Amino acid sequence: MLQETELNAADFVVPLFVIEGKNLSLPIQSMPEITRLSLDYLLKKIETLSKKGIQSICLFPSLENSSRSLEAEEAWNANGLMQKAIFSIKNHFPEMCVMADIALDPYTSHGHDGIVKEGEIVNDETVECLAKMALAQAEAGVDFVAPSDMMDGRVQVIRETLDKNGFSSVGIVAYSAKYASALYGPFREALNVSLQFGDKKTYQLDPANVREALLEAKLDEEEGADILMVKPALFYLDVIAKLRQRTERPIAAYHVSGEYAMVMAAAQQGWLDANKVFAEALLSIKRAGADLIFTYAAERLLM
Repeated sequence: MLQETELNAADFVVPLFVIEGKNLSLPIQSMPEITRLSLDYLLKKIETLSKKGIQSICLFPSLENSSRSLEAEEAWNANGLMQKAIFSIKNHFPEMCVMADIALDPYTSHGHDGIVKEGEIVNDETVECLAKMALAQAEAGVDFVAPSDMMDGRVQVIRETLDKNGFSSVGIVAYSAKYASALYGPFREALNVSLQFGDKKTYQLDPANVREALLEAKLDEEEGADILMVKPALFYLDVIAKLRQRTERPIAAYHVSGEYAMVMAAAQQGWLDANKVFAEALLSIKRAGADLIFTYAAERLLM
């Protein structure tokens, strides 16, 4: 009766990994119970999630190396994996809110989120590619594009590109406070992505900084973001709480692969009850101020 915060299926956005092929469900070793799915199996998974009350998913592609390049051209290929997946999902499940990742790292041969010139990530050229990628996804029928790259100014350029081409109804989930975290390892395995040089600290946030995160979120809001993201979630609950005090925009938080994998690894050793820990963890994220939680644990909690 007096419980202040509660979780329900509408709070969750389920990340899903799509691969080329048919009848494929490839396990991700570092993320127990999570798999990469070919489109036919992906549609079956979405049907199951829908019956459990899930209203939103977010798509990520896991590509073969042959589809990757220095300039990431596959990212805006109208017949590419992501565009085909978006079109098919919206055709079969028009009521499902489909979000899709906007970043170049699944498509680049070097594994970075941006275009590389003379050994450095170049911001403006990358933003141009991200806008083309967002437009291709909009044309395929996506509901929200979710730029996760952390390039400066990309929300404004994406918004302008979508509006100019008649897609003003396509929303933007901006990864506004995405930290250069050590918790992304299992996710990179899921995408089959590895950095060929350097790290992502030149464009992702320093884990020591809060004011910078709030500034980035403010800029994204001014540029036209509909939803503001904090990633990771559990290690940055203070950022979620502070952002909640400063914005009226919906806030999303990403309960990331490392946060999921740690609990599952401990559960496999019999050290804790995974479902109880996930319920407590996700409750803390919502209590901190998140409206939406991207999480791999949603299906477990809705069993």
